[in-house]
Amino acid sequence: MPTRTTTPSVPTPREPARGGADAADLAAPPAAVADVAGPTVVVAPLDTAAPAARSLPQRLAALERLGTVTGATEPRFDRVVRLARQLFDVPTATVSLVGAGEPAPTPMVVPAELAGTPAPDRDGVAVLEDRGPEARLRFYAEHPLVGADGRTLGTLCIADTRPRRFTADQSALLRDLAHWVAKELSVDAELDRAQQVQMGLLPRESPRVDGYELAGACLPSSQVGGDFYDWYPAPDGVVLTLADVMGKGPAAAILAAAVRAVLRGSAQGESVDRAMLQAGAVLHADLSGAGLFATAFHARLEAATGRVTYADAGHGLTLVVRADGSWERLDALGLPLGVTDEAGRDLGETHLGPGDLLLAFSDGVLDLFDGSLRCVPLLVGELLDCPSADEAVQRVLRLAAVSASRPDDVTVVALRRAA
Repeated sequence: MPTRTTTPSVPTPREPARGGADAADLAAPPAAVADVAGPTVVVAPLDTAAPAARSLPQRLAALERLGTVTGATEPRFDRVVRLARQLFDVPTATVSLVGAGEPAPTPMVVPAELAGTPAPDRDGVAVLEDRGPEARLRFYAEHPLVGADGRTLGTLCIADTRPRRFTADQSALLRDLAHWVAKELSVDAELDRAQQVQMGLLPRESPRVDGYELAGACLPSSQVGGDFYDWYPAPDGVVLTLADVMGKGPAAAILAAAVRAVLRGSAQGESVDRAMLQAGAVLHADLSGAGLFATAFHARLEAATGRVTYADAGHGLTLVVRADGSWERLDALGLPLGVTDEAGRDLGETHLGPGDLLLAFSDGVLDLFDGSLRCVPLLVGELLDCPSADEAVQRVLRLAAVSASRPDDVTVVALRRAA
């Protein structure tokens, strides 16, 4: 029977970090109402082949034409946008993603077709002090948000229905606010790239093991996390791993990648307990030095017999759900990786009969209930009568989808023997 893997895409809560966000995802604020409390990020369609200066009229149009763009508040920028409205005494301030991805304009050029009186460029600030009585927004000023790679991440814009003078001090203040927003967007861009790398380390295909199915999923609670699952073929079956590095964010993700690489390198020709022992010896200094530890379940299936041997470093979150409805939880067989440099690792053993399911999961799954082992029978109840490994994974993902909160990474890997 063919094997199958499920690796769902991870939702990205902070869309502006992409730089080229979708026009259908965000909304423009009303431009002519004082003390606007609407969206802080706007985006509209952009001709990316046009020169950078062409984006300025597009940003103005996005602010003036209500209903032509959509929008949403962005919590990280709410404070700076509110501050900009107060400091400059303007009804409209926003972070615009129109023109994101363009080379930084040096210097900013105000297009000739924009009616009004342009003020001199000051450190990248483009200013239209009076666009004329026909314009809805008489005054407009912006500063590009430039990333470390020199690409434009967006623009910090302020506008008023009245014409006004824009002083050198105000220009410097707008520049400082823009630099802060650019730094936030740059961090997001780096996290997005780290997320892509981390998701790329997860298995894309599963080994073909006659009579068995494999499936897995990983949902980080933030853009990057410390959980992973892995599998690869063995001469007599398959080896699978699930590990959980304490903590979240980039540090946990880096160490998770190290745990994966070391376990893979240690497993060549070794039993799973020896591989876990060698991985612990290699990783102990790095994990303990960072003040972190990792729990791990590392198992090998002998396909012909259904025999599963495993090493469990402080994890203890693996279920075997039998075809007859009985079940067992496989206890941890040692301390987590990084706690101490152990002299040996115990080897556990279980057996999969026709229709039996083995499911290893991270403690983030427990958080979908009450966070304790008392909820394990509830999880088992969700897994009874699963027709496939993929369905077992999907049932856990559905629990995550309806959960009121997901404070920790949710990772699961399932191995089922055909009935």
